[in-house]
Amino acid sequence: MTFTLGIVGAGQFGGQFAELFNSHPAISRVFVTDLIATRASDLARSANLSGIHDSFETMLADPQIDAVAIFTQRWSHGPLVVQALRAGKHVYSAVPMAITADEIAAIIDAVRETGLVYMMGETSYYNPAAVLARAKLDTGAFGRLFYAEGDYVHDMDLGFYEAYQYSGGPDWRRTASYPPMLYPTHAIGGVLSVWPTFARHVTAVGMVDDRGDGVFDRSVSAFDNDFSNTTAFFELDGGGSMRTNEFRRVGYPSFIRESRFRYFGTDASFEQVATGAWWYTREGAQDVSALLESSSSLSIDDPRLAHIDPALRPAFVAGYAQVHDPSRIPPTLRALPNGHEGSHHFLVDDFARAVEGTAAAPVNAWLAARFTLPGIVAHESARRDGERLSIPDFGAGA
Repeated sequence: MTFTLGIVGAGQFGGQFAELFNSHPAISRVFVTDLIATRASDLARSANLSGIHDSFETMLADPQIDAVAIFTQRWSHGPLVVQALRAGKHVYSAVPMAITADEIAAIIDAVRETGLVYMMGETSYYNPAAVLARAKLDTGAFGRLFYAEGDYVHDMDLGFYEAYQYSGGPDWRRTASYPPMLYPTHAIGGVLSVWPTFARHVTAVGMVDDRGDGVFDRSVSAFDNDFSNTTAFFELDGGGSMRTNEFRRVGYPSFIRESRFRYFGTDASFEQVATGAWWYTREGAQDVSALLESSSSLSIDDPRLAHIDPALRPAFVAGYAQVHDPSRIPPTLRALPNGHEGSHHFLVDDFARAVEGTAAAPVNAWLAARFTLPGIVAHESARRDGERLSIPDFGAGA
């Protein structure tokens, strides 16, 4: 069985995924819509898509569209997802899931009532560090996990100014002030996709920005936000804790690695930084950096790939890490550009499998809520000078 997909948002990120969706064997045709019509037509032409729709509403009204992939502005996802589900479409959504608890609740209600697929496209689920940590946890190597850290450290000067200018037009500073903790999933997701728990309480501290360029200025901000950096400390269900950093003014090479993770257990620990990673026991430290390296910089005969089946080495050179399993990815995708440390191919394939009914979406609505809602509450805690706040939980789902 194949299905037809509509891409909502033909911007920079949606454009990266268009070719991948269009090349997946489970997807027969791909259409696109965008508020800026020329962007939709340009993407349809460059990615050889099947056509365009004049609006989101006409796309939802089209009976030949089975599913939609939403790549609109990060604060707009919640209502669009609900609208699509209520129109009978399966939904892939870029992160974050939503920006309020009410929006998250509405998505979960719509998924429960319609029975349709919802998947949040969280890259950190496939981050090589998270993949390795899940494997270690499955074997009991950590002992009992009791503390973890997930950071998303992406400096505004390293690409975010240009991205907001591209998407925001002349008024771009209003939305470039987007609160860091409302984009928490690249940090929290890499922890909670490994550790099967959820956040119960949070206290957070925000840093008021002082650049003075109109970004993170409450008098300009559409979100009444002046925090450029925020740190949150979470109490987790069942004992243990998690710390998250969301930094937008930071001297850090985010072009090397935006997300990084640490996990501490009673028997072993694992930590990742920008340029390396280590597995620790009481007996010593093991450098596992090579297992996590994005292999796009490797040559096909690199000795670090000697243990990989020769037929699969081209896939690794295309952007996977050694801890990934590219054998499950359709060959039509393996030859295409990848991204976010090898995650893009897995995101597309997992959504296609979920719509086909051959596998469940890894980051379904309930797990997406656990990745997203803690950041929303953390932002409120920071606005209240670090007040300890409770985090609602919607459960683990079906």
